[in-house]
Amino acid sequence: MNTVDLTQVEPFEICSIRPPTENYSLTFRLTRNCNWNQCLFCPVYKYGARFSRRGIDDVKKDVDSAKIISDMLMEYGIKTAYAFRTDDRNAARLLEEIRRVQNRGGQLDSGAQASVVLESVEDDDRLQWFASWFKDKPTLEDSVYHVLNWQLGGGQTCFLGDSNSLILNPNFFTEVVSHIRQTFPTLKRFTIYGRTKTAAKMDRDGLRAFKEAGLDRIHFGLESGNDAVLQFMKKGSTAADHVRGCLKAKEAGISCCVYVMPGLGGAQRSHDHAYDTARVLTEIAPDYVRIRSLEIFPRTGLADAVKRGDFLEASEEQVVREIRIMVENIDAKCEIVSDSASNLLAVNGRLPDARESMLDAMDGYLSLSTREKLAFSLQSRLQSFYGQYGGFTPDIRHAIAPYVRDGRIDIADAPDHDIINVIQLVRSKLMP
Repeated sequence: MNTVDLTQVEPFEICSIRPPTENYSLTFRLTRNCNWNQCLFCPVYKYGARFSRRGIDDVKKDVDSAKIISDMLMEYGIKTAYAFRTDDRNAARLLEEIRRVQNRGGQLDSGAQASVVLESVEDDDRLQWFASWFKDKPTLEDSVYHVLNWQLGGGQTCFLGDSNSLILNPNFFTEVVSHIRQTFPTLKRFTIYGRTKTAAKMDRDGLRAFKEAGLDRIHFGLESGNDAVLQFMKKGSTAADHVRGCLKAKEAGISCCVYVMPGLGGAQRSHDHAYDTARVLTEIAPDYVRIRSLEIFPRTGLADAVKRGDFLEASEEQVVREIRIMVENIDAKCEIVSDSASNLLAVNGRLPDARESMLDAMDGYLSLSTREKLAFSLQSRLQSFYGQYGGFTPDIRHAIAPYVRDGRIDIADAPDHDIINVIQLVRSKLMP
């Protein structure tokens, strides 16, 4: 006999933006948006809710709602390992049943909420595509599939967002994690995003309190180790902040995963950006370095800088050379991870052991002719898009149709500028 009261099933706030390692994590929002939100290159959180701290009761209510959904899924038998399609169909049927029950009680929000995000960017295809990922107010369907995804992923990880949970009082964080642990005892790892500036200003007791509460890892966005680049991009942190913040977190026993952004220095500062970033990474020696090559989004401060002529975008070859400089010059044990669709090359490995193999992979690309580099870029970008979305959009299918021969891409007779246009189209739809 089913004991879950379907009238009590409610949506809860999910972290739309989270690290790739948290794709199968249960997520809860402790804050909304970003308390800094000034970086020129960043399109994230620009069109959603304004920054705010959530109350402890609201967060706990979300945790309890997720628990009701989890229990409901388990009770209805929707969590059979490796039977993803079956679970998907069963979840869809269950959602229909919930809608019928809640409609009878007149309590169901239709979910047809006007999306302020999408309306505000309706004249820009790329931002429409990007904004469709943001869910300030997730629907019941979003919440059910989020919990199902977590269960199918093993049910052991939790991400607490949004962008900088280090601004929270350690006692608040401790109370939240304690409630989550009691509610979901299978959880073994808790992670957050954090700003190095915030961590640099914290005393060690504060960071230890986060660790003692159960925090295992902080994901820091370094982007660059060059102060001129950081200042131009309005990052709000310096290279010294990056080093001090990360080292303090490590001293507290918290794992550090940092993100760097090849291309962020543009053509003008490409060399200095790469070398200084390698220097900072050497000082920090983080557990993981994740590569996120720059993509310039419309309606950002950086897009405006490009229009004014204040920023010249680095070529794909320059970006590869930057990554090569970093890999060659980082003198620390750390894992290099290239898991972003914005990256042209998959450069992965543990330093220093895999240094030579990573350098060889980049040198292979750099040795290609200009035409061969274009063909490589097109193939790489198409593979990234297909891997991210499981298929091509109609405009991409139309763009590549003239070059498809026997199921393969053949650009032998295509002018360079036509291929460049196709590459730019595909890149414009990739989620970094």
